[in-house]
Amino acid sequence: MADSSFDIVSKVDRQEVDNALNQAAKEISQRYDFKGVDASIAWSGEKIELRANSEERVKAVLDIFQSKLVKRGISLKSLDTGEPQSSGKEYKIFGSLQEGISQENAKKVAKIIRDEGPKGVKAQVQGDELRVTSKSRDALQEIIALLKGKDLDFALQFVNYR
Repeated sequence: MADSSFDIVSKVDRQEVDNALNQAAKEISQRYDFKGVDASIAWSGEKIELRANSEERVKAVLDIFQSKLVKRGISLKSLDTGEPQSSGKEYKIFGSLQEGISQENAKKVAKIIRDEGPKGVKAQVQGDELRVTSKSRDALQEIIALLKGKDLDFALQFVNYR
């Protein structure tokens, strides 16, 4: 019998992020507490730019955007935002999306699988993803449950389960 396998990836659905951004922009334009404060959220190349006329307002814009991401099933671990920066009369926050598993994070996950997972499970790094193989499908299910239980500082998805 052939080995079963699955891939561990860290990807973000760009369309869902776009939808969340549009919903946040619509809510900001309609909310009473944002009237006359020039608050906005928009794509700026590959980054997301949030702006308002005070530090508290720009943080509120970020909070609205994060709530929209959560409602659309996107992990906040995949959103990397900086601190509010003052530029003239307005404050800005730039955010970017984290995609792919870095080499060091892939090694961390592989070590967790090796140390805490069932015997006979192999994990190998393939670019920005991790392939996990085993003869037993039950062992693969245990690995998925183990990794979901860990509090890692990056988002994981499990794909190509065969």
